[in-house]
Amino acid sequence: MIQERPRPDPATFLGRGKLQELVAACDEQRIDLAVFDHELTPTQLRHLEEALRLRVIDRTQLILDIFAKRARTREGQSQVELAQLQYLLPRLTGHGTELSRLGGGIGTRGPGETKLETDRRRIRRRIATIAAGIKDIRERRARLRERRQKSDVPTVALVGYTNAGKTTLFNLLTGEGAEASDALFVTLDPLLRKVKLPDRRELLVSDTVGFIDRLPHTLVAAFRGTLEEVRDADALLHVIDASAEDRDRRVAAVRTVLNDVGANEVPCIEVYNKADKLGAEERRRLAAASPDAAVISALRGQGRTALLERVVGTLGLGTSRVTLRCDPDSEAGRRGMTWVYRHGRVVRHVNRAGRAHIDADVPRREFAAFCKKMSDAPRTALSMRSA
Repeated sequence: MIQERPRPDPATFLGRGKLQELVAACDEQRIDLAVFDHELTPTQLRHLEEALRLRVIDRTQLILDIFAKRARTREGQSQVELAQLQYLLPRLTGHGTELSRLGGGIGTRGPGETKLETDRRRIRRRIATIAAGIKDIRERRARLRERRQKSDVPTVALVGYTNAGKTTLFNLLTGEGAEASDALFVTLDPLLRKVKLPDRRELLVSDTVGFIDRLPHTLVAAFRGTLEEVRDADALLHVIDASAEDRDRRVAAVRTVLNDVGANEVPCIEVYNKADKLGAEERRRLAAASPDAAVISALRGQGRTALLERVVGTLGLGTSRVTLRCDPDSEAGRRGMTWVYRHGRVVRHVNRAGRAHIDADVPRREFAAFCKKMSDAPRTALSMRSA
């Protein structure tokens, strides 16, 4: 049932006439559940249940219920429980001293078990406990990210609308067997795996939770630790379902979430997935309209090599010829020689007049980082230049 009006009714969301029409339709068809594609206020929820005499849930609660069903790990369950309790707390109401609504929240019992204020205090304590645990998880993730950054292994995060094929692409890139399904929000916990490039270098690929239009704020807050993996990535692969009729709306929704979590400045490659569902002419139009994007079919294994080449270019992993002149007896000179042999492919090494002359092909990204780190080294001990 759809109603067009300038703004929702503050008391019942629907107008009086449309609400009467909904009541009649529910009675006639013996409906026992009404779902509203909007977040209802506690007042609207209460009035609608009184008018319809059946269970009413809104868009946010439906998404939270799906998340609760999908959560597998302790971290995912904690994040979902926090979001559920934050959503539930302002919606607790009572009949006298007994509860009339306390269903659906993880960690709570059932309606009417305790007095209203007692339950509110209990939920607040539970929220504080879960929030403290999630804070510890975020701090641990931050330490792990810092260690990865020090190792100079770049991280690429897969982002996109839910059910766009991110996990299928993750499996294609990494050779893993992560669960992929034609359903919403199958992936809640981030997965991180290595991908070996043709030249034997490595990068890390992270699979993340799928986004959705009007993602509930409670979920954004609860999953902030997970979404920080996206914000701190070196590059993003925005996976788009090329066959979706509302493709542009989904792209806009993902960009909104990326902006909300502070990831809008991270280099991003658009990846149009499920190209096997498109005709040849439609694929050509898509490639012409988005020449910087990759058009692939993760399910069919099509486009992996070309996509990795785009990732290498975006991350600056392409190589360039570098010349080092260093004093092997100095600390800076020894660090330079160690670095170039570890990270590059040495094509010439000549010792002349007590100095080492080395030509090597090294990754541009790593060379720039090393030059910045060694910027204070005396030029008599170490000098570097890119051809």
